[in-house]
Amino acid sequence: MRRTLIAVGKCRDASVKALFDEYAGRLSPRLALIEVEDKKKPPPPDLKLREGRLILDAIPTGATLIALDEKGKSLDSPAFAARIGKWQDSGVQDLVFCIGGADGLDDAVRQRADFLLSLGALTWPHMLVRVLIAEQLYRAETILSGHPYHRV
Repeated sequence: MRRTLIAVGKCRDASVKALFDEYAGRLSPRLALIEVEDKKKPPPPDLKLREGRLILDAIPTGATLIALDEKGKSLDSPAFAARIGKWQDSGVQDLVFCIGGADGLDDAVRQRADFLLSLGALTWPHMLVRVLIAEQLYRAETILSGHPYHRV
């Protein structure tokens, strides 16, 4: 199963990029990253709409979309792994996660999403969310394979 992360904005912090690359590279196949950005920066209401279109345009045809959203469902790591396992077992070929911009996701992205996932009540910097998703995908892979990385 191919896994892709679509994120609004470009990560310019070398240490955050290195940490993301560490976990993305542990996955087999590697977690792909697609960064989308509107260089024109329209006013906020239009920016959120434009970012939503960029995200939607980047999703491979037929992919299962998991949108990171504060109103989504919070899962612990074993439940997250189980959900990943169900998608994998049901033949999902492309699993795509998306992270919106500073103002969140456009409603069109939420409506397209197959699952809304929350990382909890805390607010996280968008660039660190990339690392959190990569690490949780690696953790899910190890849980599903019985590897001791995740200790209960």
